[in-house]
Amino acid sequence: MSFISHNLRTASINRLALPTSRRTFAISSIAMAATISDAIKKDHREIESYYENIINTSDETEQVRWQNQFTWELARHSIGEELVVYPALEKYVSGGVDIANKDRQEHQTVKEQLKKFQNLKPSDSQFTPTLKALMNDLSQHIKEEEADDLPKLEEVLSQEESEKYSTSFGRTKMFVPSRSHPSAPDKPPYETVVGLLAAPIDHLSDIFRKWPHTSGMPNPSTK
Repeated sequence: MSFISHNLRTASINRLALPTSRRTFAISSIAMAATISDAIKKDHREIESYYENIINTSDETEQVRWQNQFTWELARHSIGEELVVYPALEKYVSGGVDIANKDRQEHQTVKEQLKKFQNLKPSDSQFTPTLKALMNDLSQHIKEEEADDLPKLEEVLSQEESEKYSTSFGRTKMFVPSRSHPSAPDKPPYETVVGLLAAPIDHLSDIFRKWPHTSGMPNPSTK
């Protein structure tokens, strides 16, 4: 047996000898990309954690940082859903138009509350009550979306289609406004046009806002 053949045979044996759990994990990681439900739920969990960070600190500087993070994520998430997810519901799901319209109405309520909250200071008496009222409505919306809307959408999408919607959702969030604009349209193409006009202003302002110590933020400053 040649030296090269011996090495190839040894490498093959070693690969097969890997623990089953490690081989299974590697295969699963390659095979399963994020679905649109995965992407939406990930955002939901992050928004919930930012809310907890605001509520659980009495340090006003930290509250401002997490207030900005909460607003940034929720504003982008909401428009991302309206531009990507709700049209998919309307296109593929039976009764999807009614579902999407209901979700848009719930978004409008949250947007109006977020508009008020994003302009408050932690020292304002309405800071915490406004946030809690917002989160109460948002939590109900999240619950319904995860229990009903997303499963219905996933039922009619292939794995590949769901992954494509997930990619589109992530890309869309990069170009939309990062603050709440409740008076803007909530359906494409008008929402897209207004968003493209408002986004640069929001993104420029983001540079001068304070942010938590997190990666991927517009300006993760410690100042």
